[in-house]
Amino acid sequence: MSTSAGAAEDFVHVSDPGALETSGFEPVGITDDDVPVPVGEGRGSSGEEGALLDSEAVSSEEGEGSEQMRVLVEEAMKGVVRLECETTADGGSCEVYLVGTAHVSQESCREVQAIIRYLKPQVVFLELCSSRVAILKPQNLEVPTVREMVDMWKKQKMNAFGILYGWFLAKIADKLEVFPGSEFRVAFEEARSYGAKVILGDRPLQITLRRTWGKMTLWHKTKFMCYMLHQAVFLPSAEELDKMLKEMDDVDMITLLIQEMSKEFPTLMETLLYERDLYMSSTLLKVASEHSSVVAVVGKGHLQGIKKHWQQPVEVKHLLEIPAGSSLISSIKVVASIGAAVTAVAILSGIYLIKKR
Repeated sequence: MSTSAGAAEDFVHVSDPGALETSGFEPVGITDDDVPVPVGEGRGSSGEEGALLDSEAVSSEEGEGSEQMRVLVEEAMKGVVRLECETTADGGSCEVYLVGTAHVSQESCREVQAIIRYLKPQVVFLELCSSRVAILKPQNLEVPTVREMVDMWKKQKMNAFGILYGWFLAKIADKLEVFPGSEFRVAFEEARSYGAKVILGDRPLQITLRRTWGKMTLWHKTKFMCYMLHQAVFLPSAEELDKMLKEMDDVDMITLLIQEMSKEFPTLMETLLYERDLYMSSTLLKVASEHSSVVAVVGKGHLQGIKKHWQQPVEVKHLLEIPAGSSLISSIKVVASIGAAVTAVAILSGIYLIKKR
């Protein structure tokens, strides 16, 4: 096992959100002091869900639509998980509000905006890393072509798992006409509107993908390729996907996808969900221990995991280890197997599409 040398750079502290706009959205550099470290017990905590709302403060807003905003905030706050910890900031205690989102949902965007606008926290913590900072910049949604995905693989920009996983999410978002992670951009813009700090506290994407791929057997890697292609071809309609989103009260679309895939690929839940719960619980505590108030915007599927591990010892170094590279022979076998799987799926997809005409 090895640890990525650049792992520390992916815990990004954006002290001046506006600077991202003028620097081409390049991640802000940090020192070793910003790297999350194992934390011990001994700090008071709270796991209260449905943070209390001062309705008078909300209703005092002037202007048209204040009543709608009050109702929206009250409803949104019911699902917020409230945590607490000691801090070096004034007051000695930090209030942490975990806001769960569905990732591919306009409703989540509205709720995130309303909560941050009401609470105006000192820090807004996002379930992102530096390699995904581009999400904070408005952009057009484009589903990558086969040629583009092959180019990414050839240039080793991402492993096969990451390429296909990203393509599948783009297909879903394209149907719903909502860019994945739009709630993070909304949170970023709201924080920027009053000068709050923005911190990207998720584990580096490349480490997550490489750990996920490294834990899968050769058979599971081959099977995964076929599975993702098949699922993308037979995606439900936009109406069906939208209905699914509205019916999800306790999980987000991404978590639902991971849970479904984990039935076929058991290791996915460990690396894509549980390990990141641990990592973000640690990074969030590090941030909270230095500030007076934090709103953390994460997928709904991470809420209970972060709450469970809040202020518990976390071996962050272990979570950043990357499995040793596979042998050339294994790589050749995977590529050959993928080729056969892609060919089979292409034939089946063609038959399916012809029948739909």
